[in-house]
Amino acid sequence: MQAAFAGPPLLRKGLSGEFSMHFIRLFFMHKPHSCMNETAIKQLLEGEILIDLEFLPDDVVGVSGNIYINATHDKVWATLTDYDNLSKNLPKVISSRVVARNGKEIILSQTGKTGIFIFEKTLHFSLKVREEYPKKISFEQEEGDFSVYRGNWVLESCGTESGILLSYNAEIKPHFFAPPILVSFVQRQDLPGILKAHKLKAESL
Repeated sequence: MQAAFAGPPLLRKGLSGEFSMHFIRLFFMHKPHSCMNETAIKQLLEGEILIDLEFLPDDVVGVSGNIYINATHDKVWATLTDYDNLSKNLPKVISSRVVARNGKEIILSQTGKTGIFIFEKTLHFSLKVREEYPKKISFEQEEGDFSVYRGNWVLESCGTESGILLSYNAEIKPHFFAPPILVSFVQRQDLPGILKAHKLKAESL
């Protein structure tokens, strides 16, 4: 989903922007697969999911995830942009609907669950989404239960292999009190399931 993450690494498995200036940093945060080492690419092609988590300033958590999907660009894109049906396919997404659409820009209202054990919380937020077909989908919260929630999905061809490398990159800080170590733990727990769900849906089309 990293060269632009600031601060020391929190947790790392494997590898380790456009509504505002924030997305300049997010552009550099994504590391193209051509810059990945051979071991990481091999892991992805063998079915592993690679997750990076880092502490950023002001208690923001940076998260990046990568997965290989054996499907065409169009099928992966269709899966990611099926906004009104995300709750049917993605774990912990309670509802998702398009509120407004103006060309490549979309306003998306979502409700989801986050947390662990008895500390699970329901979150409501509105996202401004910008589609840049066929390579990237950027998003940033307009209002809701996050102080910071912005990022992107990036689709890349996989060299000589058929299929797509899908990357997710985000910066996250809840509006409610949650220590960065807890936020990072939840992301490390939840993101693989989200990536797997997108993979299963795209490969079934």
